[in-house]
Amino acid sequence: MKAAQNSFCEEVIIAGFGGQGIVLAGRVLAQTAMNAGKEVTFMPSYGAEMRGGTANSMVVIADAPIASPLVSRPDSVIVMNKVSLNKFAPCVKNNGLLVMNSSLIDCEPDVDESINILAIPADDIAVELGSQKSANMVALGAYLQKRGLFSADAAAKSLPDVLDKRYHETLPLNAEALRRGSEFAKTQSASKT
Repeated sequence: MKAAQNSFCEEVIIAGFGGQGIVLAGRVLAQTAMNAGKEVTFMPSYGAEMRGGTANSMVVIADAPIASPLVSRPDSVIVMNKVSLNKFAPCVKNNGLLVMNSSLIDCEPDVDESINILAIPADDIAVELGSQKSANMVALGAYLQKRGLFSADAAAKSLPDVLDKRYHETLPLNAEALRRGSEFAKTQSASKT
């Protein structure tokens, strides 16, 4: 147990390969949670190769102080490639959430049937927006919509705190990517009801 008994706690792993903005997505989620007054830990991990190697971010969001930043059984996992799906999908808690980038993952995940799965073509949506690099924000927006913790707009407002000033020209694109991911998740939820 990471936080005090009977308090809110959400443990998330975001994973993919280097260059997909995995650490940035984790930082945006952590900053959004901090801006909302939550307790937060953020722990990035890079593969030895950096670009092209594996990368993941562990984010814990809670109402009470968090004892450890390590996440072994996440409530939610966002995976951007097949290697990450194979590594982290089996770890998701029962009744958890798996958001997967169907642009790069063409297989069904081997997970417990209680897991809520959202397959989103994050790369395809990002290309439509004009930059494949925004796929991380598309996936994060979808996660935010499915979990209902924070809005895509709240995440967009945290971007200036996270992005270095030299990247501030990408703020409108990243904000739109968050919104498009959220909209995609909303339409998927509506079609299942």
